[in-house]
Amino acid sequence: MKKQRPRGMIINLIKEFFISHPNEEFEHAPVVDWVTEQVVKSGYETPRDIWRSIRLLHERGLLVKVDEGIYKYDPDYEHESDLQEFPETIKQEILKRDRYRCVICGLGEEEGVKLHVDHKRPKSKGGDNSLENGQTLCSQHNILKKNYGQTTAGKKYFIEIYASAVRNKDEKMIAFCESVFDAYDEHGYNGHIKRPDGEP
Repeated sequence: MKKQRPRGMIINLIKEFFISHPNEEFEHAPVVDWVTEQVVKSGYETPRDIWRSIRLLHERGLLVKVDEGIYKYDPDYEHESDLQEFPETIKQEILKRDRYRCVICGLGEEEGVKLHVDHKRPKSKGGDNSLENGQTLCSQHNILKKNYGQTTAGKKYFIEIYASAVRNKDEKMIAFCESVFDAYDEHGYNGHIKRPDGEP
């Protein structure tokens, strides 16, 4: 059985790779291959999703994104951000405030879902690490939000609820969802996502 890898090992190896090759541009593949080799050589399990850690270092300001999937380390550019993660104390306050449940679906660890503390307003758009800017999301809705944005993810979620309500002939929930779709229309949000109730 392989021993457990030290926390932060992948991030540190990626940093080591790029810092030793300043201003050289790399696609994911050579970085992933080198990091994997170092990890396995040290007696640990083969790591997965190393590319996510590369992207994380870009988001933190350590790496420059040259093109899609291509990064470099510029010593003159480095400005690692303090806004990447909530401080642990704030994170715990957010989880406690949200009762350790996803604010969208209401599921928690008791139901076997992993919880994430998410920025309501993304850091890239000026969001901070305040208690007010945090929310608890399950993995599914955290990914949905990251892929589609807050209001888009919300509308897609209500489309799911609406479909379930129609199957269950739940008139009250159907009416509620329709009023939510009306609100989207009234305020001009996400008109590119077609309403499921046949309204224009």
